[in-house]
Formats: sequence, C-alpha cells, structure tokens
Amino acid sequence: MDPPFNETYKTLLYKQIKNTENSVPQTPFSFHVTAVVEEVELPLIDVSRLINGAEKEREKCKQDIASASREWGFFQVINHGISMDVLEKMRQEQIRVFREPFDKKSKSEKFSTGSYRWGTPSATCVRQLSWSEAFHVPMTDISDNKYFTTLSSTMEKFASESEALAYSLAEVLAEKSGRKSSFFKKTCVRNTCYLRMNRYPPCPNPSEVYGLMPHTDSDFLTILYQDQVGGLQLIKDDRWIAVKPNPRALIINIGDLFQAWSNGMYKSVEHRVMTNPTVERFSTAYFLCPSYDAVIECSGDCPAYRNFSFGEFRQQVQEDVKKLGYKVGLPRFINDIY
Repeated sequence: MDPPFNETYKTLLYKQIKNTENSVPQTPFSFHVTAVVEEVELPLIDVSRLINGAEKEREKCKQDIASASREWGFFQVINHGISMDVLEKMRQEQIRVFREPFDKKSKSEKFSTGSYRWGTPSATCVRQLSWSEAFHVPMTDISDNKYFTTLSSTMEKFASESEALAYSLAEVLAEKSGRKSSFFKKTCVRNTCYLRMNRYPPCPNPSEVYGLMPHTDSDFLTILYQDQVGGLQLIKDDRWIAVKPNPRALIINIGDLFQAWSNGMYKSVEHRVMTNPTVERFSTAYFLCPSYDAVIECSGDCPAYRNFSFGEFRQQVQEDVKKLGYKVGLPRFINDIY
C-alpha cells in the first residue's frame, strides 16, 4: 500500500549528506526550525453570516475574514455550506483509493496521467523530502470523468461546493482590498483549479522527515478539509505553531497570487505538515487558480511586485524546485523600481 520511501530514499535517510556548495543546495532557514512553541486554534469565522446575517453581521463577517487574512494568512470557517455528509464521504472514498496496492494506484486510470504523486523526486537532502502521497486532480478530470463511481460523484460534489465557497471568500477579500470582486469568476476557470487528496503514512523518522516540506501555496486561495490527527503547522510571528484540528471547520489559507494581487495586504504564509510515527493522516485541498495567461497585477501606487502571468509564475517555481530543491516563489517577482 505505501510507496517505497525507504528503498528509494535510503541514501537520504540513512547516510550523512555533506552540505557543501557542490553537493546539496542551501535550504531556507525555515527548513531548519523544528521547535514548536504551542498548539493554537486559528481564527474561527461563521461564514453563514454572509448570507443569513443582518447588514451589520455581514459587514462584521467580511471584516473578520479580511483581518484574519492580513494577520494570519490562515483562518477556519464553520457553517460553510459543505455538509458533514459530503465531507465524511470524501474522507471514506479517499481512504479507499489510497488503500489500493502501490502498483495499482500509481498506474490508476481514474484520473489523467501523472495525477498520482509521492515523495519528492527533486530531493537532494532529507529536509527536502516529503513523506506523503497524493492524487493531484484538475477540476476538469472530475467533471469529465468517464468512470462514474462513488469516488467521482463525491469528488464532484466536494469540488463544486468548495468552488462556490472559494469564490465567495475571494470576492469578500477583493472588496476589502478595494479591487473588483468579479475578477475571480472571470479569471479562475475550471481547467486550472484542482483538488489534491493527500495521505501521510506513518514515518519511522518523524523528527527528521516532513510529511510536506515548508512552502507557500501557488494559488489565490486554498480550502483544506483535514482529519483530526494533526500535523499542520505554520509560521506566525517568526515561529512555528501547530494548528489544532477542529472537526466542524474547514481551513482557509491565502496563496501567493492573492498576496501579490493585494500588494501584500493579505499574507501567503509558509506552512508544513509534520509526520507521525504511528498514525496516518488524510486531507483534501481545493486550490483556486487562474488561467495560465491571466496577469496578476499588483494594486496600489507603489506595487511591491511586478506584473506576471500565472503561467510565468508556475514555470519559475518549477525551475527553482528542479535547480534548488525548493520553491522560491514571490521574491522572484519583487518590483525593483520602488
């Protein structure tokens, strides 16, 4: 069932790699910070107020969403419109597909070629290794799936409801940053948005290996449904903190594109997933992404970032990961004029 982590990465796991200029690229500082000060609950927002609340309640809800996005880059939502029945079915179907033998799921025809991924092919040191497996599924794969199964129908329901929630939240954030709220429905199309189903198997070296290495998300907005195992951590006030799971809530985080589009008003925060020595962890994420030719224009009189297309951003990220072993992201697009 598990991918062959030990066999494939035994050199990284069990041999000392000398970190020199000629062998292993220097990894970012955050990769070496392992101490966690505390477990915290993210800001919790009842988003039903956007629809059912009086005018003052709606405005307060919008302010809470914008404030959490500025100060944390992460928040939780409840009464979000996705039923617990859909979420539980999503979890059950996800567990079932990951329980298949490795040879079968790695060659699965359920989704397009290359959807199944595991480990970190570009890893050159143990800190660049992610002890996880995933199905990275474009939205069009879900809606056009010729195999009508309980998995595909459940994914379609989850994806459609996540999409509606993402648009709603993005429009609030646009409004509160003084931008046009219609931007997202025009720009974030189905063939560039996707779901990612994740499984983090038990890891024999939990103090050395990440479930998912530190990173920021290359999108506008991410919606995460996770189980209660825990392991998600993020940087707040220059320190790593652990996120306390909430069974009623979905986690929302700001991506790189929103940080650039809002001229740094909203924060795309570095986060990671820690491994567990005995318990596996499951999560499903929806990523709100624009079309590849969409131009991300930084707002304001003194834009912190130059204009760039989503396709250009993705290409730069891929080049950096291949060359360095990790993503650089927005620092590559800082506006040098100001």
